[in-house]
Amino acid sequence: MESFIIGIAGGTGSGKTTLTKRLKERFGDDVSVISHDNYYKRHDELPYEERCRLNYDHPDAFDTDLMVEQVQALRRGETIACPVYDFTVHNRSEDTLLIAPTSVIILEGILIFADSKLRDLMDVKIFVDTDADVRILRRVVRDVKKRGRTLESVVQQYLTTVKPMHEQFVEPSKRCADIIVPEGGKNLVALDMIIQRVEHHIRGQQEP
Repeated sequence: MESFIIGIAGGTGSGKTTLTKRLKERFGDDVSVISHDNYYKRHDELPYEERCRLNYDHPDAFDTDLMVEQVQALRRGETIACPVYDFTVHNRSEDTLLIAPTSVIILEGILIFADSKLRDLMDVKIFVDTDADVRILRRVVRDVKKRGRTLESVVQQYLTTVKPMHEQFVEPSKRCADIIVPEGGKNLVALDMIIQRVEHHIRGQQEP
């Protein structure tokens, strides 16, 4: 089986996850999803207060080399033990997520186009492009409701690291995209085109 690897990048709150969920819902077990967020580096050596102050929007925050190794393993037909990140404590958990090779593998994250080794593994690179005001509002709602953050901490993090790192690394990576999708999973025209491309690959894998 030859896996078809799709990269879905874009700024925080852009709609990457929504687009990924739409594809997963459509193709079910034929699709595996790997989030770059799970490859945040472990920082057991730092207390919680210091982990809170780290810059999580810089490429160096991720163990991207491990992600590259594991995607390559999936391509070879091997099952991987993907790390799991706990956003409530700003550190990796002790859990891992077993991911088996599938016909389609989606790689999702804000900075997956910033590393050429990871980028070169992708068959299609999609950048989800959404207005900055919409993205920050989505991030506030997500981090306060789902990650236990205070409004003040979300705003502070956005102004000190998220926004400048977006401008330095995420936005320029848009040039690497094959497809730019405004509004992510809510863009039904783009979603339909991507679905057709994935269906074409899956049908090709099923033919003798």
